[in-house]
Amino acid sequence: MTYTSSTVRVPDIAAVPRHIAIIMDGNGRWATQRRLPRVAGHTRGVDAVRTAVEECARAGVEYLTLFAFSSENWRRPVEEVSFLMRLFVTALEREVGKLHANGIRLRVVGDLSLFDTRIQDLIRRAETKTARNTRLTLTIAANYGGRWDIMQAARKLAEQSVSEGRVVPFDESEFAQHLALAYAPEPDLFIRTGGETRISNFLLWQLAYTELYFTDAYWPDFDAKTLSDAIASYARRERRFGRTSAQLEPQSQDASSQNADSLPC
Repeated sequence: MTYTSSTVRVPDIAAVPRHIAIIMDGNGRWATQRRLPRVAGHTRGVDAVRTAVEECARAGVEYLTLFAFSSENWRRPVEEVSFLMRLFVTALEREVGKLHANGIRLRVVGDLSLFDTRIQDLIRRAETKTARNTRLTLTIAANYGGRWDIMQAARKLAEQSVSEGRVVPFDESEFAQHLALAYAPEPDLFIRTGGETRISNFLLWQLAYTELYFTDAYWPDFDAKTLSDAIASYARRERRFGRTSAQLEPQSQDASSQNADSLPC
């Protein structure tokens, strides 16, 4: 199933976000503060990924998308990139069985053609193994960039026009079907750790109406409380999607009335 843009259809709003997207930032700085090599932070960051998955599943979040490796991260030192690739392989080999046992579906999005064949094969196997799981969909964005995503979607639409021998008119909904996360609703909550306050070419199309939350905590320190604080902040916000606060009041009153009607006498 695909989902229309939030600029077209206002999504259902609940206290717990249906989809959370996270930029996992601060691994290197976490390690540097402890006089450890930067790669030690990346290793510790895997534990934080496990925590995020477990806590999101426990809270009732349906989709969790993690920005693991951007298309710009190839500019990092060769040794660090090489280590990240090995860490990716290790995580795929060790964690997929646990994800499957807990009903977690794994998807990996991005330009995977630049990864070696072993990584590509492990990704295909993991996606196939977990394809029927429904408790939580965990998406790893690897060699991903928001601009790349928009361009590859536009390219697919152009190729469709050529194959059909005509100009194919399209709207937001049809365009969104070609984006990398077409299988998921747009994120309700975006979290970035590490103290930076930018979205860094992550889900540029999908974050149009997402609530943004920034924390100074480095990713290796991400825990249940960090996630709980972010969700609590989200629950306090008023998501208007272009409407006024007055327009939302009847909905809030209806919800309160329904909650009161459900209480025991």
